[in-house]
Amino acid sequence: MLVNGKWASDWTPVQAKDAEGRFVRQTSSFRNWITPDGAAGPTGEAGFKAEAGRYRLYVALICPWASRALIARKLKGLEDMIAVTVVSPVLGDQGWSFGGYPGADEDPLFGAQFMHQIYTRVDPVFTGRATVPVLWDEQQGVIVNNESADILRMLNTAFEGLVPGTVDLYPEALRPEIDALNPVLYDRLNNGVYKSGFASSQQAYDEAVEGVFETLDMLEARVAGDFLFGDAVTEADVRLFVTLIRFDAAYHGIFKTNRARIADYPKLQALMENVLALPGVAETVNMDHITRGYYSIKALNPSGIVPTGPAHVLKLLAR
Repeated sequence: MLVNGKWASDWTPVQAKDAEGRFVRQTSSFRNWITPDGAAGPTGEAGFKAEAGRYRLYVALICPWASRALIARKLKGLEDMIAVTVVSPVLGDQGWSFGGYPGADEDPLFGAQFMHQIYTRVDPVFTGRATVPVLWDEQQGVIVNNESADILRMLNTAFEGLVPGTVDLYPEALRPEIDALNPVLYDRLNNGVYKSGFASSQQAYDEAVEGVFETLDMLEARVAGDFLFGDAVTEADVRLFVTLIRFDAAYHGIFKTNRARIADYPKLQALMENVLALPGVAETVNMDHITRGYYSIKALNPSGIVPTGPAHVLKLLAR
């Protein structure tokens, strides 16, 4: 991680832990918003107006948080508005790096080797982990936001004046229900699989994995249509999908969440397939990057051997 702008130690998966060995995730540092007129959003400062070609997303295709942003970009038709740079899926001693792997890009703006160099361009004394996604403003040369939940939501509305969309990921009528479900999805499932995989005590693992499967059971019981809230996709489905599509391929094995597979949940499997079938979503999923990335974590897989399956997910992606 970076300490006062200097890379201080080799990358490790555990960002922090509490006294009982529970994994604790770093809080995002940059929380500005792009808005139609450049006014300040719910957090941060003003000055980030929606404009074509001004912004760039730095993402990792392995990363579910980055995938939220990529899916929103696709569903809202913002490919011509916002450029994308994909980092390597292999997590090396200095974290995310550019190029050097099929499907990974060199940094087109600064020729940076590592993602942490993008962070120190903004803050030369930054302390913390250099995470993705990063929403970058090429005009001002700063990070707008590195919180995926913010980016997912801002892309839903910020560019409506330039690219009117037919998909509303956060419809007003459903906002109370979405806002009630999102924290459960995040804490017990999206981040729950990480709390399971990076637990450093049996107690912490047992708590986390119980939460994962209680949540999957709850979601399986509540799905009544094509998506969580009926027949229209919302941001809650996007937040769920990025974990579902990685579950059988990565989390089931490397994170020890092996009580059941998503393939064992008929309604959740169908929901995953429904999201995957939406225009452009399949283009955001790269199973090679996902499996190569997770199984490159030396602390969890010192041999570096990458599994070849699961066949049912690979078959789904090959359609």
